[in-house]
Amino acid sequence: MTTITDIFRTYSDDYIEKFGKNIPELHKKAIHDIVNCRTQSSGILIYECKECGKTHLVMRSCGNRHCPCCQNHKTSQWLDRQLDRQLPGHHFMITFTVPEQLRNFIRSNQKLSYSAMFDASSQTLKDFAADDRFVGGDLPGFFGVLHTWGRQLQYHPHIHYIVPGGAISKSEGKWHPSRQDFFAPVMAMSEVFRAKLRDAFKNAGLFNAVDPDIWKTGFNVNCQAVGASENSIHYLAPYVFKVAISNSRIIKVDNDRVFFKYKKSKSNRFRTMSLDVFEFMRRFLQHVLPKGFMKVRYYGFMSHNSSIPLPEIASLIEMAYGFFIERTMPEKKECIGPYCPDCEGEMVLKACIIHYVESDSGFI
Repeated sequence: MTTITDIFRTYSDDYIEKFGKNIPELHKKAIHDIVNCRTQSSGILIYECKECGKTHLVMRSCGNRHCPCCQNHKTSQWLDRQLDRQLPGHHFMITFTVPEQLRNFIRSNQKLSYSAMFDASSQTLKDFAADDRFVGGDLPGFFGVLHTWGRQLQYHPHIHYIVPGGAISKSEGKWHPSRQDFFAPVMAMSEVFRAKLRDAFKNAGLFNAVDPDIWKTGFNVNCQAVGASENSIHYLAPYVFKVAISNSRIIKVDNDRVFFKYKKSKSNRFRTMSLDVFEFMRRFLQHVLPKGFMKVRYYGFMSHNSSIPLPEIASLIEMAYGFFIERTMPEKKECIGPYCPDCEGEMVLKACIIHYVESDSGFI
């Protein structure tokens, strides 16, 4: 099977030779890490089996968050943490999307623009949660995940939020639930989001560089009732640490073209698309995030520094429903560590070699 790593190892030298002067340093680092992941260049882990005593050498992962080989374990860990934190009651997935005319500008000013999108969208949710016509609670809680890609690897920045169906009234100390099928009007949220993003761009010094006609176009907010939070958490988990395209979607590389499968919106049928290999790499690399940028953010009572612990929030929700509320509990999975390929015994990490030279007598 052809993988993203295979493509980068085969074509990265030619790609850098052709576009080297125009490649951002973060993209160059991503290329280097992907190419060298789980090779001797990344170092070696030395394990010893508890059962048979044999020593095994394992190539280290690069750890780059854009490397397709390094994200599965992180995804599982994040999923377990979120399932432990899930709250009873109904939830919504609310998605904020910017118009196509603004995307090229955001791609050229990623760090400030992404932060502005988070600020504008999160404040929009807080304002509508506080409105007595919809929820009427001044302390909501939710978390958001930034995505930057579409199904064909095109640049498409948007933020998904998982929002419990209600909020706390701090003055009353009570949970105010929303309707089961309605959080707030999406057209009104779209207009408020646009206005807040415009203000956020002004605060970030970006406003004058944007075509003013963009602020006359429609911004899109989608709200979907998803029931228990477990459903939406499982949906989002692969996207939290996922790279722009998975290896399973790549069909082949033929005549310097990458063939991959995708699904159109609202369709379950796979279609096939092909791109020149350099265009495929360019599209993949445009989703490399700014250094240190946090693509998952938590707000209100779901923030890690909230003064109200989540078990107390859960109790307030249960009281609001008279305790007649279904509460799903996460299914715990046994954590399986490295095991010996010879006897399947548990292995223990003995050493990590980062820089090494190879000699006749072994590794030094």
